Amino acid sequence: MSKYAVVTFVQKRIANPIVRSVLLRGWSLPGYALLETTGRRSGQPRFTPVGDGSDGETFWIVAEHGRRSAYVRNIGTTPRVRVKIRGQWRHGTAHVLPDDDPRERQRYLGKRLSARLNAVAVRSLGTDLLTVRVDLDPVR
Repeated sequence: MSKYAVVTFVQKRIANPIVRSVLLRGWSLPGYALLETTGRRSGQPRFTPVGDGSDGETFWIVAEHGRRSAYVRNIGTTPRVRVKIRGQWRHGTAHVLPDDDPRERQRYLGKRLSARLNAVAVRSLGTDLLTVRVDLDPVR
């Protein structure tokens, strides 16, 4: 079984459902945020736990499986997203950045311990790192 198959099985069947449930209930988990995309086929909302890459009015994600990640493919179809950061929903527009260096991006974001821990997990479990930038809408 490939590394990708093992990691996606554990994430999809075990880790993500638990983290998603906690975040949807309104609790915060240090180092995590919740990304809402629109399903590219179904048009239904899809919720994916991601590392807390908040940086002012920009939210950064390093997708550990690149374009194989369902949320990255969803963004390719509908770039308007929502991100739940520390209990607050923010709307924004996501951009896939194939020319950005995801490892350097993680170093830049690694100011907080929780971000560093997430970066270690993404680097060790990831198979094809890819940067996604979400330009957050102004707070009303």
